[in-house]
Amino acid sequence: MPHFSKDSRYTLGAKIDNTFLETIENIIKAGHSDKLEKQIFLKRGSVKLDLLKFFLQLSWETKSLDDKKYIKLSEKLNEIGKMLGGWIKSLK
Repeated sequence: MPHFSKDSRYTLGAKIDNTFLETIENIIKAGHSDKLEKQIFLKRGSVKLDLLKFFLQLSWETKSLDDKKYIKLSEKLNEIGKMLGGWIKSLK
């Protein structure tokens, strides 16, 4: 995360990067799975997305991320969350 301070870049920034990648990984796996596995991967992706939102909020609260970037990222993550929730709901 190039916008993070040096102190946060290798701790919170790295955690955000890894969680983001794990979220994407679970969503892609869901897209290539049968219905039962799809539900498992979507739930995992949803949990990772919630963690990602939490870590971003934490980075904003510690002033590692400015307001403008936090708002923009939060809006996108909320939109992804709604789509993911709809996908999960459609499988039930």
